[in-house]
Amino acid sequence: MRNILTILMAASFSLAAKDFSRAILKAPAGSIAASVLKEELQRRTGAKLNTDQSHTITLATDASLPKEGYALEATANNIRILARSERGLLYGVGALLTYGTWTPNQFEVTPTKQSSAPAYPLRGHQLGYRSTANSWDAWTVEQYDQYIRELVLQGVNAIENIPFMDARPSPHFKVERSRMNREISRICQKYNIEYWVWLPAEFDLNDNSKRAPFLQQFEAMVADMPVLDGVFVPGGDPGHNPPELVMPLLEDLSRRTSAKIWLSLQGFNRSKEDFVYAWISDKQPKWLGGLVAGPSSPPLARTRERLPRNYPIRLYPDITHNKICQFQVPHWDQAYALTLGREAINPRPFEMAAIHNRYADSSIGFITYSDGVHDDLNKAVFNAMGWNPNRDPRSIAIDYTKFHFSSIQAEEIADAILALERNWNGDLVANGSVEATLRTWNQLSLKLPQLNTNWRWQMNQLRATYDAFVRRRLIHERKLEQRANAILLREDLTPSEAIAEATKVLKQWPLKDGLREAVVALCEALFQSIGLQTSVEKYQASGAERGAILDFIDAPINNRFWLEDEFSKNPSKGRLREIATWENPGPGSFYDDIGHEFKSPHTEMDERDEPLFWWLDQGRSRLRLSEQTTMWPARLRYEGLDPKGTYTVRTGGQGRHLLSIDGKPVAGDRKFSVPAEALADGQLVLTFEVPKDEDHLNWRARSRLAEVWLLKKP
Repeated sequence: MRNILTILMAASFSLAAKDFSRAILKAPAGSIAASVLKEELQRRTGAKLNTDQSHTITLATDASLPKEGYALEATANNIRILARSERGLLYGVGALLTYGTWTPNQFEVTPTKQSSAPAYPLRGHQLGYRSTANSWDAWTVEQYDQYIRELVLQGVNAIENIPFMDARPSPHFKVERSRMNREISRICQKYNIEYWVWLPAEFDLNDNSKRAPFLQQFEAMVADMPVLDGVFVPGGDPGHNPPELVMPLLEDLSRRTSAKIWLSLQGFNRSKEDFVYAWISDKQPKWLGGLVAGPSSPPLARTRERLPRNYPIRLYPDITHNKICQFQVPHWDQAYALTLGREAINPRPFEMAAIHNRYADSSIGFITYSDGVHDDLNKAVFNAMGWNPNRDPRSIAIDYTKFHFSSIQAEEIADAILALERNWNGDLVANGSVEATLRTWNQLSLKLPQLNTNWRWQMNQLRATYDAFVRRRLIHERKLEQRANAILLREDLTPSEAIAEATKVLKQWPLKDGLREAVVALCEALFQSIGLQTSVEKYQASGAERGAILDFIDAPINNRFWLEDEFSKNPSKGRLREIATWENPGPGSFYDDIGHEFKSPHTEMDERDEPLFWWLDQGRSRLRLSEQTTMWPARLRYEGLDPKGTYTVRTGGQGRHLLSIDGKPVAGDRKFSVPAEALADGQLVLTFEVPKDEDHLNWRARSRLAEVWLLKKP
């Protein structure tokens, strides 16, 4: 028995964590990885390396390891990080900082032996220094350096800048734009990663008075950059030039740089695609790096099939937007869409991991489409999946919290972040976990007060607080609207009296429970810490949709605006009844708010069906809420109808609605009589054909479906 205990105690002792916060650091002269390790350890622990002779950390090169791989070995007194290059050593340092446990004055590491290399050769993000971004235009060179450093430690090997587009001067610029472009290139050179630029041609390429200066500007930029590894020219979004003009432009750019030129087919139709594939197959240009697949690009499988195999595909996934985008938040409540806009703080780890793996195998990797720090966790998820696509999103969130917040409470914090993703899933009124998420973040902030000045922590706090505030507002404002509608139906009131009483009720909309003040304070803290611009007026955000959530903190999320406008028309008693019963048409009749999944019980959606949350009048639309969310659903199904009843289908929305009932087209214009024979089985299936002759129209002007009523004649 004594021998067994001795063995167990010895094993326990040998695996015990040892403090390396003051270890002797040995590394090649001038190693940036060594400098980063020293600075990051001191930032986390407050301790300085090279004072404890009993422990050593060694960084060394090993030509036998994979190109970007590393090996990490820790024993009781020694840590060794080996890599083929300085870039690999940085990845090893990132792994060590994540693996170890850091607390004030300590960095404890248990014995381990591990090695790793990335699955995909390209892993990067767009960090464009321009006025449009919701935070980066407020950054200093030092902030860019730190952010890029942290991304590299997570496995990034490329950064893409936007040097020309959006020439508006930002009120937040700390550094003149051409200098910051140069500095970002220098930072990439410092950390041994690639520097790319995104270079749209937003003018008519036939216009030489604009084309020649564009090329001269590019040539001057190339000469000014310490490094340039890739040039990405989007074919569209923005840009509307035909490929017959785009391809010669790419050739001209290639003569002015040794960097590879990349092209996306965003917005190209089939004939334009065919031209590009044929041009590449015929000319086989050596300067072409490959094609980029991004928002509004042709299907990835078709691009891979048509593109010659010697040219790779690079992904350009949109990880930054919530709606009207490549990857809209699924099953999102309209209340969020109305108050959060397109660029809210949006940790979506499980969804981002799935998006990465859905497309990755057709590519060499990614440089994501990002427009600010609000998608910071999404970047971390792509970094991790690009390194190892078998990673579990929860484990990625844990590593993220260990690296940025706390080695001790990492799992607890990670689960609180994952809860933010669940906040956005489903009917907001029914999602009581939103309140639990807020309580969790409030408790964590009390437990870990040292993190309340950390901007990443502040972002999570703001999301938890804002989500709960929106939910409480939604519940409150819906009750007010229901009370107002009940008043409109009262027979003892004249129309003017009913309107006056209903207006009094609707004016009780401001919700005062302390959360609003907390949101305002957190928005101010984030502007001070990271330059996050949550308001156009207060913080000079470049646009209301760019994360300016503070500008919508009091905007109604019921139909108050629409009701006020209807009241101003001096409606009759009959019209007031129509208004009050809009969504409740009476016994035997049914209403579906198309696009609002949780108020459309008869709608059946196929996999690709998703609502479009419109952004009208800069988010200030006074239309009825049902008109601000539209969709062409797969079908609407009704059961248990009266076979002898008389029914009419009425629709709301824009343009033409081409209705079929049980597969047979029905004549009508927003009002359709249901054939008696269709009711014989007491069931109906409604389908809509999307008008096929509207391709020439701007997408905003095309037909769209907002509402469907199935009305039974009394």
